[in-house]
Amino acid sequence: MSKKDNNDYIYVVLVKSMTGLGNFARTFSKYEYTHIAICLNEKLDDFISFSRKRHHAPFDSGFMRETMDCLCIGDDKVKLKVFKVPVTKDNKEKIIKYIDKIESDKEYVFNLYSMATMAIIHGFRIYKTHNCMTFVSKIIEMSKVVPMNKKYYKYNIKDLDKLLSDFFYKEDYYYNKKIENEHYFDKVGFISNVVMFFKLNGKLIHRMFTKRRLLKNEE
Repeated sequence: MSKKDNNDYIYVVLVKSMTGLGNFARTFSKYEYTHIAICLNEKLDDFISFSRKRHHAPFDSGFMRETMDCLCIGDDKVKLKVFKVPVTKDNKEKIIKYIDKIESDKEYVFNLYSMATMAIIHGFRIYKTHNCMTFVSKIIEMSKVVPMNKKYYKYNIKDLDKLLSDFFYKEDYYYNKKIENEHYFDKVGFISNVVMFFKLNGKLIHRMFTKRRLLKNEE
């Protein structure tokens, strides 16, 4: 599908996340971008993804609409790489409906296991889960703008960077101008984090053993 055949856009945004986990991942991958999100317009003020809902609560994670202040960790700026992906209006409408469906379904949780094992077994699905990579990959699959020669949940951020190279838009530092998510950086205690860790793991393990048959009808 050529760019001129399309009359709308989505924006795929790679984020150089400065979280502890992001810094750890860069040490081993030698690749600077460790988070990815979707924006539906060029303003880049609504980053739709699966991520932590509070900076100090990594296991309180799921569908998230991040604002620029969520991405600027410990600084007033963040490095982003943006792809302007052309889509038909029909496909963009389908993408918006999919996002709305995921956002309204409170059963969706963060697929920690797929993310943690991506480098080893290259991703796997669990019923009603996503992480930032699988969520954005699914959106890209729905755009039908690039051929995907493997299952969407098998793509990591570096793969998606390469896959969308023809639609590179810009790469630069973006600055935070205001606080929009005032509770994002609230402190969270150790015990609370332990409880959230076990709750998330409990949900994932339960679904892995009892919900596998439902994957075929999920999407």
